[in-house]
Amino acid sequence: MEVLLAVASGMLYAAGIYLMLRRRLAQLIIGLGLLSNGTNLLIFTAGGLTRARPPVVPDGSDTLVPPYADPVPQALVLTAIVIGFGLLAFSLVLAHRVHAISGSDDVDDVGRAG
Repeated sequence: MEVLLAVASGMLYAAGIYLMLRRRLAQLIIGLGLLSNGTNLLIFTAGGLTRARPPVVPDGSDTLVPPYADPVPQALVLTAIVIGFGLLAFSLVLAHRVHAISGSDDVDDVGRAG
């Protein structure tokens, strides 16, 4: 299962980088979103997949009984989702403003508008 998630993360990275190298701002923003999702999936996969084993210390024990789910990658992914959403919202507003000023979403036309 981890290999499948690693391949999916690689595909998200490849598609995101391809779209970020395009000339249109809309494709650049979609590429940023794909890169963000690929990074979240990569962090989650690198943390290891353990099902139905929460990191809770059982009664009468002082330590966790392995295997258990590591909560740190889950917290990192949750933080990355919030940061990625903020970046995506900012880039959408910025692209809308650039389109309103220059009349085009082509990256090369933005420099000629001023």
